[in-house]
Amino acid sequence: MARSAPETPGRNFDSPPGGFAPAPPRSNGRRAELVLLVGAGVLVFIALVLVEAALEHQVTWQLAKYALAYLAIMVVAHLAIRRLAPYADPIFLPIVALLNGLGLVMIRRLDLADLSNITSAEGMAGSDANQQVLWTMVSVGAFVVALLLLRDHRKLSSYAYTLGLVGLVLLIVPALLPARFSEVNGGRNWIRFSGFSIQPGEFAKILLIVFAAAFLVSKRELFTTAGRHMFGFDIPRARDLAPLLLAAFGAIGIAMLNTDLGFALLIYGTVLVMLYVATDRVSWLLFGVSMFLAGAIVAYFLFDHFRTRVAIWVDPFDTYTTSGYQIAQSLFGLATGGLAGTGLGNGRPTTVPFAKTDFIMAAIGEELGLIGMAAILLLFAVFVVRGVRTALTVRDSFGKLLALGLSFLIAFQLFVVVGGVTKLIPLTGLTTPFISYGGSSLLANYLLLAILVRISDSARRPAAPKTGRRKPKMAEAPTELVEKQK
Repeated sequence: MARSAPETPGRNFDSPPGGFAPAPPRSNGRRAELVLLVGAGVLVFIALVLVEAALEHQVTWQLAKYALAYLAIMVVAHLAIRRLAPYADPIFLPIVALLNGLGLVMIRRLDLADLSNITSAEGMAGSDANQQVLWTMVSVGAFVVALLLLRDHRKLSSYAYTLGLVGLVLLIVPALLPARFSEVNGGRNWIRFSGFSIQPGEFAKILLIVFAAAFLVSKRELFTTAGRHMFGFDIPRARDLAPLLLAAFGAIGIAMLNTDLGFALLIYGTVLVMLYVATDRVSWLLFGVSMFLAGAIVAYFLFDHFRTRVAIWVDPFDTYTTSGYQIAQSLFGLATGGLAGTGLGNGRPTTVPFAKTDFIMAAIGEELGLIGMAAILLLFAVFVVRGVRTALTVRDSFGKLLALGLSFLIAFQLFVVVGGVTKLIPLTGLTTPFISYGGSSLLANYLLLAILVRISDSARRPAAPKTGRRKPKMAEAPTELVEKQK
């Protein structure tokens, strides 16, 4: 007779009737998110100390104010996700927190540099950094409210046409206002009143992407089946394609009218990629790229602003004292930074106009070098990859396309910004997400983050266990033999 194995106290080797032990409960990742947030906070604090030591030669109480405010804001965001989206991807918030914190550090560094050039402006110290902290607070508040109101991302598809219309209206309003209320640096894309300014296009791009995702999902079969095949392209019927064309080209036309060519490029590229993913037709991608090239040629001859940007891109040193000064100084700063950078507080990023907004990546490249810029680009890459992963794992088609569109929007905007700063492509005037100074951009990007968090929560949420006894199907019902009575 075989001897049985001795029993170990406190352990149960019995398996359930199915023969397999139940799987351990799946971690929702909130503890990992908290650990990563602490790491991001430590890095931001060290960067603030380096800036203060380099420019002030001492550590002041201003540093504690920024560090504590930043820490409190990010703790609120973490608690909101823990309560309202417990299964969301734990990588999103720490990456955004680190990017936002590094942007705050660089804005603070530029504030101190501006103060050193002004002898009697003691009250101006940290003015833009203070504003950025306030905007971060407002943005995180909007992030929490969005998670509270949007309990299911699929509800957005029910209001797709309304959201698309609101997006177009937001783009039209600056064009209708007088130039003194809407024009900044030649572009009419602002709403400006005394003590208040907002860039409605930052919110319009999210609304238009929501509309495009819902429309493409609802019309996907018509895009792939109905229509004609001409010159190697599958052309849908006009009545099926009209709403999307109206929204996309309407937004592009309004953006060109406002001389906001960067926004037009951003919307066109994002909608084109979403159309390709929805239809799985390379012909649409080729057709869209061909239309873009044709539109770029037409815009070159129609808009003086566009011709100026192209001339600066070709040779910024030809107009160094005028329009080419900004990109030329950016290239000088990047060359000075080299591989490892000059160190926080040791460069001269204030020589680049708009270093806190459009050209903040040039300031980062000068003081953190190629290594620092590569690290920031890697953070964005991880963010985008996690967004694409969310799109692949979520169960509904609308969520898939919306998550993909929002992730590509961040990636494409970063490419356009960095490409313009490094003279890879012409300048567009876009800001770096989560890093650049500005309330509209920061608020809109936190709303974008809220939508991605909600979709990832739905994608990672485990299926609810089935309760109750399942009613047997007809094929599974027990049978019995009944004899016929004679």
